[in-house]
Amino acid sequence: MAKKAKAKKKSARKPNAAFMKPVTPDAALAAVVGAKPIPRTEVTKKLWAYIKKNGLQDKKNRRNINADATLKAVFAGKGTVNMFEMTKLVSKHVK
Repeated sequence: MAKKAKAKKKSARKPNAAFMKPVTPDAALAAVVGAKPIPRTEVTKKLWAYIKKNGLQDKKNRRNINADATLKAVFAGKGTVNMFEMTKLVSKHVK
């Protein structure tokens, strides 16, 4: 048991300062997450909250997000993107 406790302490990491630095969303992304500067981590949380609230996650392939009109502006006009592509596309909308 003592070994498990030590391993837990080692894995506790500090959050990366770059992720915690507030970023400003552009107009397209602000329609989803709001216009105030927020950390990247919060952008992702709010984006997922929007996706889940509107049932935009694909039912068969859960990795895909089916964009509605608001998200199409963020996803460069694509109707469907996967989770990994989503982060790349969203990063183009923050300063």
